[in-house]
Amino acid sequence: MAKGNFGTVINCMDGRTQLPVNEYLRREYGLDFIDTVTEPGPVKMLAENTAGVESIKQRVNISIQAHGSKLIAIVAHYDCAGNPVPKETQYEQVKLALKNLSVWNYPVQLIGLWVNENWEVSPIK
Repeated sequence: MAKGNFGTVINCMDGRTQLPVNEYLRREYGLDFIDTVTEPGPVKMLAENTAGVESIKQRVNISIQAHGSKLIAIVAHYDCAGNPVPKETQYEQVKLALKNLSVWNYPVQLIGLWVNENWEVSPIK
């Protein structure tokens, strides 16, 4: 098992979201390292359980088993090319994605995050 506090983030491949999300998770959750799983518009994939979800699950599994990750964050963001729908729709997708991930039965905290047009991160409740 790797040393340090690990978290896992399922984030869009959009490079604008990576740094603010990692900084937020380090600050708010005391994480040392963040394993990142990226896809274009992953909240839609996870909400609708489409092709590619099994690949995401396999990568998350590595993070949990090899690094002892205790948190999974699912990220949606402003101006997403992979999921070009309004913020409100993305919020609902994140909530459904979290519900779908809960059946994976990982012993971790699940959270949803939004990255706004100023690349600021806030929780989705």
